[in-house]
Amino acid sequence: MRTNGKQHGYGGDMVFRERVYVGEILRGLWITIKHVLRNIFHMKDMPTVQYPEQKPVYSDRFRGRHRLMQRDDGSPRCVACMMCSTVCPADCIHITAAEHPDPSIEKYPERFDIDLLRCVYCGLCEEACPCDAIRMDTGIYEIVADSREKFFVNKEFLLNDDTHGTL
Repeated sequence: MRTNGKQHGYGGDMVFRERVYVGEILRGLWITIKHVLRNIFHMKDMPTVQYPEQKPVYSDRFRGRHRLMQRDDGSPRCVACMMCSTVCPADCIHITAAEHPDPSIEKYPERFDIDLLRCVYCGLCEEACPCDAIRMDTGIYEIVADSREKFFVNKEFLLNDDTHGTL
């Protein structure tokens, strides 16, 4: 292929300077050095947060860690309809249904597990729930653990723990 009288490609007529791209490398280095010097001498203008001491303020619509709502008697409000598990794009919600001893309530979740590592925090589970049993309004965004097993949270954790991100 010819452009401006020069042949480009593997067998082209480019001079050594054009093949090595020394000018472009030097221009890239100059941009990097310029950014480093600007950040060193103007640190107060950098948009960073001193994280452990200063916590960022999130909006009220922020989706934090999940929680299960309770009835007045302390049992989960969930009726194990599987809608949250069905709508979840990451397939991170696993529910095992069982018959409820109270005849006025059809089912309850015997097991309700969420894999927080697979969750994308989209909020579709919260919107799909017909009985407002699952919410993502805890405000917990520090979801850390030292092993993968602690990211698998169960029904008891989701019902009772409003302070920790994982098990």
